[in-house]
Amino acid sequence: MSVPIVSFLLHPKRPEAARCFQESQLSLEKMGIKVHEILGTKLNGNEDLVVSLGGDGTMLRAVDLSLERELPVLGVNLGNLGYLTEVDPNETVQAITKFYAGDYYIDSRMTLSCRIVLKGEHGQSTDSGVYFALNEVVVERQKSGHVVRVDVGINGDSFIRYDADGVIVATPTGSTAYSLSARGPILSPSLDAMVLTPITPHMLFDRAIVLDGASKVELCLSIGPEASVMVDGRVVASLQSGDCVLCERSTIYARLVRYHPRHFHSILKNKFGLSSKNGLRE
Repeated sequence: MSVPIVSFLLHPKRPEAARCFQESQLSLEKMGIKVHEILGTKLNGNEDLVVSLGGDGTMLRAVDLSLERELPVLGVNLGNLGYLTEVDPNETVQAITKFYAGDYYIDSRMTLSCRIVLKGEHGQSTDSGVYFALNEVVVERQKSGHVVRVDVGINGDSFIRYDADGVIVATPTGSTAYSLSARGPILSPSLDAMVLTPITPHMLFDRAIVLDGASKVELCLSIGPEASVMVDGRVVASLQSGDCVLCERSTIYARLVRYHPRHFHSILKNKFGLSSKNGLRE
């Protein structure tokens, strides 16, 4: 029988993450569970479970690391909102032992596949590789005081040119992240959809659009200032005129470890401090 192995990803600037890791490691190894700390940008290679110690940002990194092997990810909340995380620090060891006892379920979340195609000096195109996003892909201005011009195509057809600070393509999970800050709609994470949201558009049409999950979205930088490409908050490329970002639903889903039923409206109510009596008749 193989030895259970857990890898922890720690928020680098939170001392409580280091404390939780050390305490968990001591308890788990007494139970015969081997524990690793993830250092750098790669997993150890033989873990059964990835545990994130931090907030949603750390959780996004953990998911990104786990996607290639489709490993389950458990989020321990050391942040504020914690949409993606599942348990508090004092529940870490118990949650991991429940995982190995099979007392959990998997919350599968849609991810985006993002391919960046750079136009060379002589007109040739270079594919810079594929990235995966649980939340969003963003094409955004690099310098303040300038708008970027982004030509948007949907399923091979030209749709619109946005003159804006940027453009977001978000998953349902990402609809409560950057897209929400840009006044995009909130989507239930169970939907098969994506959201196209302009960031401070300098034009009459300024609405976000909900697209079918099978849609293929192309964002091409038109003539004007350079732009950055961000995938789940990480800058992965710089775009010049003619460069494009191709976004579509990935065949790989994030696998989040859950222990209790999650009702999306209840989570929103809790995270935003909403009153159940608002708008209701007495």
